[in-house]
Amino acid sequence: MTYEELVRDHAGELVEKLVTEVISKEAAEVRFEFEDNDQWSVISMHIYEEDKEISLRLHAGDRYELFFGYYDDEDEFFELTQLLTPEEVKIIPKGLQKVMAKVLADEQGMRLPGNFLSK
Repeated sequence: MTYEELVRDHAGELVEKLVTEVISKEAAEVRFEFEDNDQWSVISMHIYEEDKEISLRLHAGDRYELFFGYYDDEDEFFELTQLLTPEEVKIIPKGLQKVMAKVLADEQGMRLPGNFLSK
Protein backbone atom coordinates (compact mmCIF):
# COMPACT_ATOMS: atom_id res chain seq x y z
CA MET A 1 0.00 0.00 0.00
CA THR A 2 1.36 3.43 -0.90
CA TYR A 3 1.32 6.38 1.49
CA GLU A 4 -1.24 8.06 -0.77
CA GLU A 5 -3.57 5.05 -0.39
CA LEU A 6 -2.94 4.95 3.35
CA VAL A 7 -3.95 8.60 3.80
CA ARG A 8 -6.88 8.44 1.37
CA ASP A 9 -8.36 5.10 2.44
CA HIS A 10 -7.34 4.81 6.10
CA ALA A 11 -7.49 8.37 7.43
CA GLY A 12 -9.69 7.32 10.35
CA GLU A 13 -7.13 4.74 11.50
CA LEU A 14 -4.33 7.31 11.31
CA VAL A 15 -6.40 9.83 13.32
CA GLU A 16 -7.11 7.15 15.91
CA LYS A 17 -3.39 6.32 16.16
CA LEU A 18 -2.52 10.01 16.55
CA VAL A 19 -5.21 10.67 19.18
CA THR A 20 -4.16 7.59 21.18
CA GLU A 21 -0.54 8.77 21.15
CA VAL A 22 -1.39 12.37 22.13
CA ILE A 23 -3.74 11.58 25.00
CA SER A 24 -1.33 9.01 26.45
CA LYS A 25 1.42 11.62 26.84
CA GLU A 26 2.07 13.36 30.12
CA ALA A 27 1.86 16.71 28.30
CA ALA A 28 0.40 17.40 24.88
CA GLU A 29 0.96 20.51 22.81
CA VAL A 30 -1.67 22.03 20.53
CA ARG A 31 0.06 24.59 18.31
CA PHE A 32 -1.20 27.51 16.26
CA GLU A 33 0.25 27.78 12.75
CA PHE A 34 -0.40 29.82 9.64
CA GLU A 35 0.70 30.15 6.04
CA ASP A 36 -0.38 33.02 3.81
CA ASN A 37 -4.09 33.58 4.61
CA ASP A 38 -4.68 30.11 6.06
CA GLN A 39 -4.59 29.47 9.82
CA TRP A 40 -4.98 26.27 11.79
CA SER A 41 -4.47 24.59 15.14
CA VAL A 42 -2.51 21.35 15.05
CA ILE A 43 -1.42 18.34 17.07
CA SER A 44 1.35 16.12 15.78
CA MET A 45 3.28 12.96 16.38
CA HIS A 46 6.60 12.00 14.89
CA ILE A 47 7.79 8.50 14.10
CA TYR A 48 11.50 9.28 14.02
CA GLU A 49 12.74 5.81 13.12
CA GLU A 50 10.61 5.92 9.96
CA ASP A 51 11.01 9.66 9.22
CA LYS A 52 7.23 10.26 9.33
CA GLU A 53 4.95 12.90 10.80
CA ILE A 54 1.21 12.54 11.36
CA SER A 55 -0.77 15.68 12.25
CA LEU A 56 -4.35 16.70 12.74
CA ARG A 57 -5.22 20.25 11.71
CA LEU A 58 -8.34 22.27 12.43
CA HIS A 59 -9.01 25.08 9.95
CA ALA A 60 -11.73 27.75 10.10
CA GLY A 61 -15.22 26.44 9.42
CA ASP A 62 -14.64 23.25 11.46
CA ARG A 63 -12.60 21.68 8.65
CA TYR A 64 -10.39 18.94 10.02
CA GLU A 65 -7.49 17.78 7.91
CA LEU A 66 -5.10 14.87 8.25
CA PHE A 67 -1.49 15.71 7.39
CA PHE A 68 1.05 12.97 6.64
CA GLY A 69 4.65 13.90 5.95
CA TYR A 70 7.48 11.56 5.07
CA TYR A 71 10.96 11.37 3.57
CA ASP A 72 11.65 9.12 0.60
CA ASP A 73 14.85 7.17 -0.05
CA GLU A 74 16.53 10.28 -1.52
CA ASP A 75 15.67 12.34 1.62
CA GLU A 76 13.06 14.40 -0.22
CA PHE A 77 10.15 15.44 2.03
CA PHE A 78 6.58 14.82 0.83
CA GLU A 79 3.33 16.10 2.32
CA LEU A 80 -0.07 14.46 1.89
CA THR A 81 -3.31 15.93 3.20
CA GLN A 82 -6.86 14.64 3.39
CA LEU A 83 -9.98 16.42 4.67
CA LEU A 84 -11.75 14.29 7.25
CA THR A 85 -15.30 13.05 6.79
CA PRO A 86 -17.89 13.68 9.52
CA GLU A 87 -17.48 10.02 10.59
CA GLU A 88 -13.71 10.44 10.94
CA VAL A 89 -14.16 13.66 12.94
CA LYS A 90 -16.25 11.69 15.47
CA ILE A 91 -13.08 9.77 16.38
CA ILE A 92 -11.58 12.97 17.84
CA PRO A 93 -12.46 13.34 21.55
CA LYS A 94 -14.66 16.36 22.34
CA GLY A 95 -12.04 17.72 24.76
CA LEU A 96 -9.44 17.78 22.02
CA GLN A 97 -11.89 19.36 19.57
CA LYS A 98 -12.63 22.15 22.09
CA VAL A 99 -8.96 22.83 22.79
CA MET A 100 -8.12 22.89 19.07
CA ALA A 101 -11.01 25.34 18.47
CA LYS A 102 -9.77 27.58 21.30
CA VAL A 103 -6.19 27.57 20.00
CA LEU A 104 -7.45 28.52 16.53
CA ALA A 105 -9.72 31.28 17.88
CA ASP A 106 -7.07 32.72 20.25
CA GLU A 107 -4.22 32.27 17.75
CA GLN A 108 -2.09 30.94 20.61
CA GLY A 109 -0.91 27.41 21.35
CA MET A 110 -1.57 25.49 24.57
CA ARG A 111 0.24 22.77 26.48
CA LEU A 112 -2.02 20.51 28.55
CA PRO A 113 -1.97 17.11 30.24
CA GLY A 114 -2.72 14.50 27.58
CA ASN A 115 -5.50 12.90 29.60
CA PHE A 116 -7.29 16.29 29.74
CA LEU A 117 -7.79 16.10 25.98
CA SER A 118 -9.52 12.71 26.13
CA LYS A 119 -12.63 14.01 27.88
